[in-house]
Amino acid sequence: MYKLFIVEDDGGIARGLCDSLEKWDIKGYTVKNFRNIISEFCETMPDIVLLDISLPFFNGFHWCSEIRRISKVPIIFISSASDNLNMVMAMNMGADDFVAKPFDGEVLTAKILAILRRTYAYSDGIAVIEHRGAVLNMNDNTLSYNGENIPLTKNEYRILLCLMEERGRVVSREKLMEKLWATDTFVDENTLTVNVNRLRKKLDSYGLCNFIGTKIGVGYFIGTEDSE
Repeated sequence: MYKLFIVEDDGGIARGLCDSLEKWDIKGYTVKNFRNIISEFCETMPDIVLLDISLPFFNGFHWCSEIRRISKVPIIFISSASDNLNMVMAMNMGADDFVAKPFDGEVLTAKILAILRRTYAYSDGIAVIEHRGAVLNMNDNTLSYNGENIPLTKNEYRILLCLMEERGRVVSREKLMEKLWATDTFVDENTLTVNVNRLRKKLDSYGLCNFIGTKIGVGYFIGTEDSE
């Protein structure tokens, strides 16, 4: 079930949206504290946000900016202040769509469903790869383990992606170098060794010991906890 976060101070509109969208397998969550919307947003971790412009304390543009600091979640503005300036400002601040009040419920529902499909259901391939509790997110090139985000350089991400896609098999040094440096320029093999060793030390420091194994003279592989 998708989660919809509704930032709307008209209780009737908010409740009506929750009721009408539930049949589409979308659970609506309405803001309770308009002073601290980000806290409720983080607790909900929604799949999509409906955001009014005119709100108590701070307007919707402020909260759109605050959400965009921490999330790429789709945002749809719903507002009676639907002049061109507000529409342009909303889109420039990171909104995905703008629906003018009063709105047709079926049209709004269609827009919500279309954005959800485009954002989630039609994603290309698998979004994450998991091994030994480590989760590599291919949407934002991050690695997480035991609730911590492990920062990765571009080369470290490419090494992990290649090895985790081929987990259970040895990946040759030549293939890794092709993945990292797809160029005609000569690259010293020692550069790959340096990158892998640096990545190993980083993973070790987060508790992922012996995560990358070595087959001497051949290449590297994703190892078990007992790999040498």
